[in-house]
Amino acid sequence: MMPPTLATKRARLHARHLTATAPMLTLAPMFSLFTYIALIVGVNFAFTVTPLIPLPNGEMWAPLSLVVGFIFVVRDYAQRRVGHHVLWGMLVGCVVSWFMASPQLAMASAAAFAVGELGDWAVYTFTRRPFSQRILISSLIGAPLDSIVFLGMIGLATPWSVITMSLSKLAGSLLVFWLVRRRERRSCGLEEQQA
Repeated sequence: MMPPTLATKRARLHARHLTATAPMLTLAPMFSLFTYIALIVGVNFAFTVTPLIPLPNGEMWAPLSLVVGFIFVVRDYAQRRVGHHVLWGMLVGCVVSWFMASPQLAMASAAAFAVGELGDWAVYTFTRRPFSQRILISSLIGAPLDSIVFLGMIGLATPWSVITMSLSKLAGSLLVFWLVRRRERRSCGLEEQQA
């Protein structure tokens, strides 16, 4: 029998990272879900009290858009820990979004949250890639969907506003992608050295 090649070792390592047991709903995994819900509530509140910043073209920019990208990633982590029970957290997030703003903003926020988070969830769920890549791909889908729906429903969707809001949301996701990717590469390198 021939010794395993480097490619074979990587394939086994990759398969181990994709294979997950059914999540147990104990305190530790539920903490991820509660953190996700708390961030949704916190960001929605912060949006109501943080002033917008005027852009050179006359449009307004919400600096808290930078934080929204982290919520997409926290949802990925929560889903990794509690599986599809994360959908309950998404539902709570929609309900909270509904009650934290004026009727027009509440409808736009809840709809954008639902569409963006469900897009993020679907990509994360059905993409069988390493965790870091699922974070990146799901955020690349979820952030623009969220921005388009929200800005469209409040009548402020312009190419510039959608791009600005989407890129702001992606900033946090890209940072976490980079950090997780580094950790995965280090982990892969350590396991290859031990083999």
